[in-house]
Amino acid sequence: MMALSDTKLRNLKPAGKAYQEADDGGLFIEVLPGGAKVWRMRYRNGGRGTKQEKVTLGNYPAYSLVDARTWRDDCKALAGRGLSPMALKRGDSIPKDLPPAAKELAQFFIRNWCMKAMAKVKAKEDASREADTVEAFTLRWYAEIVEPANSNPRNIKRILDKDVIPAIGARQITDVTVTDILAITDKIKNRGADQMALQTRNVLKRLFAYAIAREKTQFNPAAAIEAKFIAQARSRDVALPPEEVGKLLRAIYQSSMKRAHKLALHLLILCMVRKSELIEAKWEELDLEKGEWAIPGERMKKDKPHLVSLSRQAVAMFEELKALASDSEWVFPSSHSLKQPIAKSTLNVAVRALAVDVRDFVIHDFRRTASTHLHEAGFNSDWIEKCLAHETKGIRGVYNRAQYAGQRREMLQWWADFVDGQIQNGRGKVIIGPFGKAYAAS
Repeated sequence: MMALSDTKLRNLKPAGKAYQEADDGGLFIEVLPGGAKVWRMRYRNGGRGTKQEKVTLGNYPAYSLVDARTWRDDCKALAGRGLSPMALKRGDSIPKDLPPAAKELAQFFIRNWCMKAMAKVKAKEDASREADTVEAFTLRWYAEIVEPANSNPRNIKRILDKDVIPAIGARQITDVTVTDILAITDKIKNRGADQMALQTRNVLKRLFAYAIAREKTQFNPAAAIEAKFIAQARSRDVALPPEEVGKLLRAIYQSSMKRAHKLALHLLILCMVRKSELIEAKWEELDLEKGEWAIPGERMKKDKPHLVSLSRQAVAMFEELKALASDSEWVFPSSHSLKQPIAKSTLNVAVRALAVDVRDFVIHDFRRTASTHLHEAGFNSDWIEKCLAHETKGIRGVYNRAQYAGQRREMLQWWADFVDGQIQNGRGKVIIGPFGKAYAAS
């Protein structure tokens, strides 16, 4: 029989069932199906003719071949004096009537092997528990999922640092309960920030979904809390969740309303403009080649001109609307006269006629919906505010006035793609028809 070597130990591969490779003097290594390699030893306590016992040291390579052989020699010395290494490892007390030399040997064995082995196990357990705390797993989720998928994830980082980690960062992922999530959101709501409480719940929902995917827990405490129990309420506070965005647009395209009105509602979501700014739009404001819509100041709430960067989807919709407008100067001419736009109530009436199970909302809530999801996705707040034509006060507002054109274009394209994904996320596919020139030619 050849003794073990480090090379042979490294090359041992798991099999369908456990198997053993012997070294010498009763020492052997057991290779388990899962790949673990465990040092064990057979010995007879008291010499030939006594019952054979087996004791375990620990795993290779945590314990090297040299460690295992030294341990084997100490076990044999104990067994030769009638002491059981297995009993000492188990924690049995040293017999009081032992000769001093044997007692000293037993104490040496406990100090150098039993206590060190327990310390290694505890250190491994502590490291594992630390890796599974909310704070540690949050750092992993942020690095692996949030940062690569978001051009500016600082809003999510702010939520985590300000409200999540201080509250439950030291807790184990598996120990977090619905009550813990509610305590966080209630504290935020007490600051008067209901929508931030909802965003925090949504961030936690995504975090725990990833924890489930990585087999760190089996329960998502944030998903167990419906959004309406976090920030219920008035129509002016509504921000549709992704699944309701998809449900609403599928209902719009499957309805009998005019094609132009379907596109108008879709554009309100994509462009983040107010309803009056869209329905009173004129073709002279649009440059479809550049993908830009320049709304003059007199049509804006703050009397300041506003430039909308158009996504590919929005450009295609305007191309189609151009064909539907019958040479009117208005993008959405009235059915009664090409010389005036549709009435301000037209789209509201169309929405109220929809047979769709979506919470109460008004068209203006499309802006809040876009803002909420863009913030949740980690986009810069300044970019979002510029898209909403909200005025930033002070010097920062003056500096930012001409900024972020490229970033806003990229962000609105991401948003248009995101909305497309929600439309097709329902059961089966909904045909919304080709946009733009393809539609006009069909």
